Amino acid sequence: MSETMCEKQQQVCPRAEENNKKKRKKQQQQVGAEEGARGSVHPPQPDSSEAEPLVRGIFQIGKKSHDVVLTPTRITWTPIQPEHPTGQQSSVKKPQEDFVELKDVFAVKVKRRRSAGQKSGGTLLGITLFTCKRKGAKLKDHAVHLNNLSADHCEIWFKHLKDILYGFQCRPKSLKVFINPCSHKKEAYHIYMDQVAPLFKLADIKTDVTITERKGHALSILKDCSLDEYDGVVCVGGDGSVAEVAHGLLLRAQMEAGRDTDSIFMPVQAALPLGVIPAGSTDAVACSVHGIRHPVTAALHIIMGHRQAVDVCSVSSMGRLLRFCFSVMFGFGGRTLVAAEKLTWIPNTQRREVAFITTLTNLKPEDCELSFIPSSGAAVDQSDSELEDELSDVGEGGPWQTRRGLFLSISIMSIPCLCSMAPRGLAPFTRLNNSSMALVAVGNTSRSEFIKHLKRYSSTNNQFSFSFVETQCVCAVRLRPRSQGGWTDETSEDNEECDSKNTPIISSEGTYPWNIDGELLEVPGEIMIRVHPRILTLFGADVEEAEEKPIKCSCI
Repeated sequence: MSETMCEKQQQVCPRAEENNKKKRKKQQQQVGAEEGARGSVHPPQPDSSEAEPLVRGIFQIGKKSHDVVLTPTRITWTPIQPEHPTGQQSSVKKPQEDFVELKDVFAVKVKRRRSAGQKSGGTLLGITLFTCKRKGAKLKDHAVHLNNLSADHCEIWFKHLKDILYGFQCRPKSLKVFINPCSHKKEAYHIYMDQVAPLFKLADIKTDVTITERKGHALSILKDCSLDEYDGVVCVGGDGSVAEVAHGLLLRAQMEAGRDTDSIFMPVQAALPLGVIPAGSTDAVACSVHGIRHPVTAALHIIMGHRQAVDVCSVSSMGRLLRFCFSVMFGFGGRTLVAAEKLTWIPNTQRREVAFITTLTNLKPEDCELSFIPSSGAAVDQSDSELEDELSDVGEGGPWQTRRGLFLSISIMSIPCLCSMAPRGLAPFTRLNNSSMALVAVGNTSRSEFIKHLKRYSSTNNQFSFSFVETQCVCAVRLRPRSQGGWTDETSEDNEECDSKNTPIISSEGTYPWNIDGELLEVPGEIMIRVHPRILTLFGADVEEAEEKPIKCSCI
C-alpha cells in the first residue's frame, strides 16, 4: 500500500477510536441508570463486542473499504461511508456491521498473487481468515479475505491473530493418522489426501501418517510407539478400523497404568482423543458422533478441538479380555458376517447384500442363555464406584435377570449406532455417554415377521414394537450359547406363516461367530460384555440422529 494510504489509515483510526469510546461511555451510563432504578448492585458488564480493541485498521472486503476492529474474542468490520460533499449528514441508513467470533477461526494466512509455477514470494494482497461454519450437522470451511497492500500493516494483524489462535489449547497441533486403504471402495487414502490433509495443513497441524498393511497393524503400532508427541490419533476407514484403533488406545492406557490387560474390570481412560474420518460402508461410529457421513465435517471437528466422551464395551471370555468395542452382535449379525467372509470372490460393494440374503434364506435361531444386569438409570450421574457395585455381584443370587430360549438376533451397543440404513440408530434409546448399553434381543419368529422388524430400521416406525423383540438398558450382559437345543418356541408353533426352523444352529467346530464392530470373532462358549463409562474421547459433538437421507436396503 502507498504511504498516502497508510497516512489515511493512521488519521482515521484515532478518530474512530474516540467516537467508539464516547459511544461505549454513553451506553454504560444508560445501562447503569437502569440498573440503579432496579436496585441492582452489580455494575454493567460489557459484552465481547465492547472489549478494548487490540488493533484496528482499514481493509477492503469484497468491493468496499471497511473499518476493521480486532478484540481478543472477535473481529468486526463496518463499511466506511463517504462524507457528504456539503458536510451535511447523509440520509443513507447506518452501515451494517459484520463480525466473526475468533473461536470459529481455525487458520490465518498471508494472501499473495503468484505467477504460474511460482512457489514463494509474490505480490502481497492482504490476509485471509479461514472459519468453520455449521449448517445442521454439517461443518464447512469459509474464507474471509481482508485485502490491504501494506506489508507492515498486515504483519501486525497476522501476528495478533496467530497469537490468539495459538492460545486455543484444546486444538491439536500434532496428530498420528492411520489410513486403511482397503476400507469399503478402497477410497480412504483419496478421501484423506483430497479432503482432509489440505485442511490439516491449513490449520498448521503436523501429521504422521501410517497406511495400514494388514488387520492388526494399527494395534501393533499403538501398543509399542511413543505417543508423547501427539495431541490425538486419527483413523481414516470404516467401523472395523475405528474399533481396532480405539482398542489399541485403550489397551495402551491399561499397559501404561500397570493394569492386567488380560482381565479388565474398571479400565482407565485413554490418554489421547480419537478422530474418526468416515471412509467405510456403514460408518456407524462417525454418524453417531458427527450426525453425518462427511469427511470435511469430521476433519473440522478435529481441527477445532471439539471433544465428546463416549462409553465403550469390553468383551471377555473365561475371565480374559478379548476386545474393547462399541457394538456386539450374535445370531443373525454374526452369521451374516460369516457368510460375507466366504464370498471373497464377490466385489465388496455386493458382498454384504449377497451375504444378507443368504443368511436370511437359511434363517435359524440360536439356542442360548441370556443374562443381564439392568442399568440403574442414573445415566451420566452414575459414578464408577456405583457401577462397580452393580457389577461386583455376579453370583446366581445377584441382580442378574435370565432369559433362556431361541433367539434370531442379540445385539448389545454402547452408542446409538446411527447410519444411513438406520437414521434413528440401531439403538435409538441409548446415548454416547449415558453409562449404559442397549440390549436388543429378537426371539424366534417367522421369517416374514423378522423381515418386518428389519425394515422398520429405515423408517419412522418403532422397530421394537413386536412381541418377539425385547429391549433393555443394561450395564452387563452374559451370553452362553448352548451346544444342543433344549427348548422349543411355543409362539412359532402356532404361527402358520412361521418359516424359521425351530431347530437351533449347533456349532460343529465348538465356536460361535460374533460380529464385533463389523469384525468377525469366533469364541467358544460364554462371553461377558460390560459397559465402561466415558473411557474414550472422540473428536466431535453429541447428536440426536443422522442428518442423511435414509437408504432402504435393496435386499428386503
